[in-house]
Amino acid sequence: MPNTRSAKKRMRQAEKARARNRQQRSHMRGAIKKVREAGSGEEAAKALREATSLIDRAARKHLVHRNKAARDKARLAAIVLAK
Repeated sequence: MPNTRSAKKRMRQAEKARARNRQQRSHMRGAIKKVREAGSGEEAAKALREATSLIDRAARKHLVHRNKAARDKARLAAIVLAK
């Protein structure tokens, strides 16, 4: 347990940030699944646009590494092109 006031505040802030990060990462993962499970090419393309936006946002906020973001986007684009 924190002893100082500043340590207590940091603990509160970290808890909020952790919850926010988990939510954003989960949202990104869900968008990736939607692209993989999309049926038609048009539906997949729309899901890809949304997923790309969320992946870029996560990379910008350092939730995922920028190379992982690029790798995920490339793989999803290949899946959509194949449909």
